[in-house]
Amino acid sequence: MRWVTAVRDVSFDVQRGDIFGFVGPNGAGKTSTLKVLMGLVAPTSGTASIFGVRVPNVRALQQVGFLPENPYIYPYLTPTEFVEMCGSLSGLSRRALRSRTRQVLGKVGILYAADRPVRKLSKGMLQRAGLAAALVSDPELLVLDEPMSGLDPVGRKEVRDIMLEERRAGRTILFSTHILSDVETLCDRVTILRKGEVVVTGHLDQLLRRDLAVTDIFLAGVDGERFASLHKLNVVAERQGSRVVVSVEGTERLQQVLAQLLSQEIQVLEVSPRQETLEDLFVREAIG
Repeated sequence: MRWVTAVRDVSFDVQRGDIFGFVGPNGAGKTSTLKVLMGLVAPTSGTASIFGVRVPNVRALQQVGFLPENPYIYPYLTPTEFVEMCGSLSGLSRRALRSRTRQVLGKVGILYAADRPVRKLSKGMLQRAGLAAALVSDPELLVLDEPMSGLDPVGRKEVRDIMLEERRAGRTILFSTHILSDVETLCDRVTILRKGEVVVTGHLDQLLRRDLAVTDIFLAGVDGERFASLHKLNVVAERQGSRVVVSVEGTERLQQVLAQLLSQEIQVLEVSPRQETLEDLFVREAIG
């Protein structure tokens, strides 16, 4: 048997009331870390705790709603039966179980399919059923592993809205995802993994280099000879359909490049300043 180190010295904390993003390339160790936190995998060293209680601990985990990356639901059950089963395992009384189950199935948008066998549901609908099961016990902490997996753009927006609604209700949310735009839209803080190790962690506003002035210049009518000449300006240039985009750092350098482009009678369509995004940070720290 060949041993593989999934994560090494991973350390981060999630503040109460935050939406916390956990990101990294495939195989970075995100799911393994969440499984340790949920008590599904025992770490060879180190500890994990929820609300100050070392896990695995039944009382601590009763306050957690967990959506795994690939939720498995017995194919002969309906969403109602599955969510009710999860609610009963979480300690909900029979009286509260049925109304709470219908409430969360409605919240995730599959109440209309509540009594269909799950083998007849799409992947996105299964994902919603898994999310309903995570919500049914009204947990203080939601741990969601790739919650937008299998969802169309409308479904992704609905899940984002649910997460924001749950945060407003006082819930704390830890979620992993590959969809960086969702992290940038939703999260207060973020941790980025690479090869099982934390490379970046902190508040998004502090991590992103907002002071880095980068400007995109959109050009038209750039033939092959003119495109080759752009590299002599020491800028990053790439084709985007019929247009060419030149990226320039710094305002002084921008004025120099614009003057050179205009002197060559290259058509400038648009000059668009931009700030560093989470994708830029991700590429720089997790891939680059």
